[in-house]
Amino acid sequence: GKLAHDEMGVKVHVDGARVFNAAVAQGEPVKNMLENVDSVSICLSKGLGAPLGSVLVGDTEFIRLAKRARKRCGGGMRQVGVVASMGMFAVKNNIDRLAEDHARAKRIGHALKENGFYLLRDGTIDTNIVYFGLPEGCTLNKEEFTQRLSSEYGIKVTGGYSSGGKLYRAVTHMQVDDAMVDRAIEGIIAVAKSS
Repeated sequence: GKLAHDEMGVKVHVDGARVFNAAVAQGEPVKNMLENVDSVSICLSKGLGAPLGSVLVGDTEFIRLAKRARKRCGGGMRQVGVVASMGMFAVKNNIDRLAEDHARAKRIGHALKENGFYLLRDGTIDTNIVYFGLPEGCTLNKEEFTQRLSSEYGIKVTGGYSSGGKLYRAVTHMQVDDAMVDRAIEGIIAVAKSS
């Protein structure tokens, strides 16, 4: 952001959908991470547990123009106070607990790596998302693996990531506890090794 501002005179917007996850992982306040940007959109549901809602942050003129654009496009809601209260609760109560999600994702990644699964960045996991590839010798295709994992263990992962489409993604969140992580590890390993 600083380069864009100081040398190029360009305004910088950040899609902050996961900015709180990044801040917790880096041990850095969100304010410091965003000090050289003009605006940011912050999602209150991804990781923070609000049922819906995003916040747009910027200077007064930017927000005025954003509200005007929203109105022109038909955007608007009634009873937004209820939504706002859920968002405020999420921000006040659920940021620090993101570290628990990160720890659970690291547990999954470590267990998969120990069992021959491919992990990006040699298994380094910073937040609550684990990207993994099946071990060599596993003959299941993407659909078979995700379908069996879901039907046999109740675990949902998505596949098709990376240029070859061979990576899967597992995400931990506030509704995933330690027992569920153990079940996910067990299921992923068992299904992959059954082929």
